[in-house]
Amino acid sequence: MKINLVEKSKKLKSSVEIIVLNDIEKSKDKKVLKTLNFEPKDESVAFLVESNKIYVGCENKDYDSVAIATATAIKKFTSTTTKTAKITLDDTKLLNAVVEGALLGSYSFTTYKSEQPKSKKQELNIVVEKVTNELEKVVENSIIISDSVNKVRDMVNTAPADFYPEVMAKKAKEIASETELECKIFDEKYLEKNGMNAMLSVGRASVHESKLIHLSYKPKDAKKKIVLVGKGLTYDAGGLSLKPADYMTTMKSDKSGGCAVLGIVNAASLLNLPIEIHAIVGAVENMIGGNAYKPDDVLTARNGKTIEVKNTDAEGRLVLADCLCYAQDEIKDIDYIFDYATLTGACVVGVGEYTTGIMGNCEKLKRKAVSNALTSGEYATSLDFNRFLKKTLKSEVADINNIASTRYGGAITAGIFLDHFIKEENKDKWLHFDIAGPAYVEKAWGYNPFGASGAGVRMTLELLKNL
Repeated sequence: MKINLVEKSKKLKSSVEIIVLNDIEKSKDKKVLKTLNFEPKDESVAFLVESNKIYVGCENKDYDSVAIATATAIKKFTSTTTKTAKITLDDTKLLNAVVEGALLGSYSFTTYKSEQPKSKKQELNIVVEKVTNELEKVVENSIIISDSVNKVRDMVNTAPADFYPEVMAKKAKEIASETELECKIFDEKYLEKNGMNAMLSVGRASVHESKLIHLSYKPKDAKKKIVLVGKGLTYDAGGLSLKPADYMTTMKSDKSGGCAVLGIVNAASLLNLPIEIHAIVGAVENMIGGNAYKPDDVLTARNGKTIEVKNTDAEGRLVLADCLCYAQDEIKDIDYIFDYATLTGACVVGVGEYTTGIMGNCEKLKRKAVSNALTSGEYATSLDFNRFLKKTLKSEVADINNIASTRYGGAITAGIFLDHFIKEENKDKWLHFDIAGPAYVEKAWGYNPFGASGAGVRMTLELLKNL
């Protein structure tokens, strides 16, 4: 969908008018709306065909409410044959919410439909008092952010038969060529040579070779150096600790962390952020076979730490452990290091399917990440480590177990596991984002469709802008 910024003084051709409403009494069409039982609440919508108006409810004047309202109206608009719609915006502070709500709300994934929907060339005109360079920049940036989120959604939604480690590496190369990033792809020989046996073991039973992906964005005026590490499990069957059948059907989404990292660096380079960013993804497929890694195996990670395998379905943390070690060994003078993963079902149980759990050792950094997530329109909360849960990862035969001895606090114990692979000098620079809940939801919510949401992209870009 094309977005246009238009001044009030300019005459527009007849189009659908979108009216965001928080008080039905203020509407000229209140009698008609009341007969339709319209209420000015989130996701309430009414299309008055005679007057060519779409009314949409909006409970608050904040980013999320306005973005959801816009997305709801745009979904109704795209169901019509009308080519243009307009929305008048008196308060331009929420211009980004309108643009992102429209572009994120109009997303659909139809790759596997035998009958493809006909392409519609529809436009949204956002009417403001005066078009300025500043407002045009807001629109431009919001389009970049939305396109990057939708790029992530496409990757996550793609079926595992069509998206395996080699394909993920190819996607990374495409992003690098489009945005002039440096790109390095390492194969299993590199993993073996450099002692990355945790990651290597997870992908051992797959017919698809594991890939270590490293994209670098290095602007000349960089003020900070940030490392992003993503879990790229292109499919997770659970390994020999096989998942129940019902739990396998969404496991194409286990690459969401790695895809988010690719989306973030893609957007950051197009936004020309003055930050050096290294995006590292462990692209792996966790399958079963005669050479699969096993419970009771002891693996040695890149940093020399030994891990007793108690459950092969706790594989994402093994991949991240080696990727975190690689990042800290290969990249010097890191200011911050963030990792992203659909790591634990426990996080979904604990905070719900719409919220990211953020963990780390620095309270100030965690609070900043949560605050910026909420500003960006993503939901997040902080989860705290503690000394008692740390003890539950103790192994009798190795340095650490890959799962805790308790069934409780699984999201936190997974974060504590990763903390074992963060160097002392980087402890307060590191954050872990467990996006297991919001990354892939099997129903539409707000401006997010069924399936992938692109979780992590907007919250991180907002955080990067404010570091």
